[in-house]
Parts: sequence; C-alpha cells; structure tokens
Amino acid sequence: MSNDVAYPVFCSPDPVLALSTARRLMEFGRREYSEVSAYAELSSVAEVRRLAKAMPMGWFRGASAIEEFEGVPFEGRPPLVIGVPASGLPAEAAAFEGRLPVEWEVGDLPVGSIEDAFTAAIGPTMGEIHWDSLEWPDAPEVGLHGESKHAEVTLLFNTRSRYADERADDHTVLVHVRSAVFDGRQRREPYAHWLAAQVGLTVIGPAQRF
Repeated sequence: MSNDVAYPVFCSPDPVLALSTARRLMEFGRREYSEVSAYAELSSVAEVRRLAKAMPMGWFRGASAIEEFEGVPFEGRPPLVIGVPASGLPAEAAAFEGRLPVEWEVGDLPVGSIEDAFTAAIGPTMGEIHWDSLEWPDAPEVGLHGESKHAEVTLLFNTRSRYADERADDHTVLVHVRSAVFDGRQRREPYAHWLAAQVGLTVIGPAQRF
C-alpha cells in the first residue's frame, strides 16, 4: 500500500467536463517534469479492438490465473499474457478466451499528449488518467507544508475507485496528498480541502487508500 491518500473533489456524467476539471487541479501543481499515464480495463474483445484502434500506443495484457503458468518460463507464456502492443494483438477472437478482462496501460508521457484522445475513446470502459510528479505549494492558512512526492491527480472513468471494482455511470476526480495518520485521524485531510478550494472545488467524499 502506498503512503498517499486521495480525496474525491468532483464527479460528473460528462467525461469532457471531468477532464477539464481534473486539468484545472493538475495545472495548479504542474511542473515542467510532470507526467501522465492512462489505464483501462477491457471486458470484451470489442472493447479491446476499439481501444487498439483509437490508442495504438501502450500495452495490452490479458488475464491469467495465478497458478496457470507455474513452472513455465517467461518466454513460454502466451504473448498476450506477457503484454503486447496493439499491432501484436491476436487476430482471432478465440485467442482471448480466458484472457478477459484485458488491461491496457501507457505511462511516463508528457502532460497533454494523450488525455483528449483517451477521454474520447474511453466510452463505457472503466479506466483512469493519472498525473504525477506534480508539486503542491505550502498551505499557510491551514499550517501545512507543501509536498511533491505524493502530489498527484487522478481522473476515474466509469468507476469511483482506483481499484475499478465497481462500475459507475459518472467520472470522478481525485486529489492525492501524503497520508499522515495520528491517533486514528488523517492529519493531512485539511490540505486536501485547501488544495481543492484553490481551484474552486470541494472534497465530496471520504478518502481512498491504495
């Protein structure tokens, strides 16, 4: 489990509005070295094909049981299980049997390089855009110092948790801060409220740990 905690600060059924809101928060902490990544969990072959056409970059990785390849060397496993680019996806739908959901991800890209295309392509698929290497400033009003290690923003599509364990009909923006629990209380929660307020947002739900 990482040492950050994320708070929901915006939720909307409109993915474009959710993206513009997430960007507003991200830009508050953006630096020249900030990066973006994206992830999607694809539950059907049709979803895989659609995203591969719209987002040819990144890697697709099919599901496998923990014990399925026990004792099998890495090079002896199916390419789809190891991970393949869009051009390496199997042509036959039968090759995906037992491999759904397929995960797609791309990371460590310049801010602004994929966000619009991914938002346009996501449709009903569960996924996320994640910005990191941000820097939150000092918050003198609440007596808290700024931070960079845990300064992140996540936009969740069609789910409200980064675990993607439950589907939703809307899209949620999360602001991340460092976790600091003392006597059972999260002492950095005021910082999340302060950050949200700087861009006209408010914390709208409980913290999420990952």
